[in-house]
Amino acid sequence: MIQTVVYIAIICVAVAMITLLYRVIKGPTLPDRIVALDALGVNIVAMVALVCIALDTNAFLEVILLFGILAFIGTVAFSKYLEKGVIIENDRNS
Repeated sequence: MIQTVVYIAIICVAVAMITLLYRVIKGPTLPDRIVALDALGVNIVAMVALVCIALDTNAFLEVILLFGILAFIGTVAFSKYLEKGVIIENDRNS
């Protein structure tokens, strides 16, 4: 029973990833693309977690944590670039 639910969830997450990929490519504005990219990262984490459940293993838990952190940092960097035009500010007074 649980395997059937996991497989249905994998299919649902895959469909969501396809639609998010479309939004990343064809997004009307840059903020829409950034939000879609962040949601795509969350869906990738969910997909890896579902595969871990389906395979009955915990071998990919570190991958989930690492990818979640990297997706968050990437979203923050894109948002900061969109707002200010620079990612790393140089505050030196020369």
